[in-house]
Amino acid sequence: MVAVTLPIDPDDAPDLATLDAALVDCRACPRLVEWRERVAREKRRAYADQTYWGRPVPGLGPADARLIIVGLAPAAHGANRTGRMFTGDRSGDVLFAALHAVGVASQPTAVSADDGLTLRGVRITAPVHCAPPDNKPTIAERDTCGHWLDRELTLLAPTTRAVLTLGGFGWQAALTALRAHGYEIPRPRPTFGHGVFVDLAAAPGHEVPPIRLFGCYHVSQQNTFTGRLTPTMLEDVLATAVEFAGL
Repeated sequence: MVAVTLPIDPDDAPDLATLDAALVDCRACPRLVEWRERVAREKRRAYADQTYWGRPVPGLGPADARLIIVGLAPAAHGANRTGRMFTGDRSGDVLFAALHAVGVASQPTAVSADDGLTLRGVRITAPVHCAPPDNKPTIAERDTCGHWLDRELTLLAPTTRAVLTLGGFGWQAALTALRAHGYEIPRPRPTFGHGVFVDLAAAPGHEVPPIRLFGCYHVSQQNTFTGRLTPTMLEDVLATAVEFAGL
């Protein structure tokens, strides 16, 4: 079992700004702490003159988002370097270009945390907020980090109308979190796939607004370089989710 050492109880965070400020001090998962900090010290040669963030990476986007995008975890030399979700790596290049194409990102590129990029009605987050070795967090690490996603979803609940997951890992994490928030999850559990969606309603005894969960292949280089996920495929799913969310 992973020992949990949290700077504050996420449930005590009254708003996203407080939640994000507390999250960056989390050291709950020893394996992830060791890896993110080692990468920040050793660096990649191309970024040898830069100071790496090397800490948990908070979500990105406004507090009144109608669409939540759930990824996997920060990239070692991307968000773990820049301190902002999907910023500074090729996966982010693909994602932000698509978000800009469908009208919810102010620019098509994301190179640093101070490059001026903003999102309209969209919040990007992850089930795991620290860069994992080989881009593979464990289930235990996902569950430990779930405290942060749970609170983030709670704070965003008044405006959230849709959730889009990038990959099966995020899909499973989202279903688990949404069930905890009072949504009835069909049995058997909906299967992840690109372009699939499932409408979720309140479980008996709960009062939550209906939402739609969308699936999309992750914007990893493994998918984009092989053509498993093309820019058109990504834009199509994003456009559908953006329209459904009322953006």
